[in-house]
Amino acid sequence: MAQRPNPDKERRWLDLIRLWRQSRLSVRAFCERRRLSEPSFYAWRRLLRQRGLIDEEASARALPVAARPAFVQVAVDAPAPPGIDLVLAPGRLLRVRPGFDPDLLRQLLRLLEEQSC
Repeated sequence: MAQRPNPDKERRWLDLIRLWRQSRLSVRAFCERRRLSEPSFYAWRRLLRQRGLIDEEASARALPVAARPAFVQVAVDAPAPPGIDLVLAPGRLLRVRPGFDPDLLRQLLRLLEEQSC
């Protein structure tokens, strides 16, 4: 005689299958994200379907492939404006990035342009 699964496990897998349906992910992607065994997922889905606890056909009709979005909107930040390269003397280059502190730049320029001993 076949043993009935633990009710807590059955409830857990019912919840997981419900979450999988809502996620619209493939079984493989869902299992990878949740760190679930893919064979266990299929076994539980088959068992729960056989017991009449889930209706695969209804969920397949509810989520047709054509209803899935073909494109996803992506927002891209504009690249930062380029900085300024100051050539001070042969072999000396000072790169100034956007958002610099003008007072600090003046101090650096004075220091770098001073005659060395």
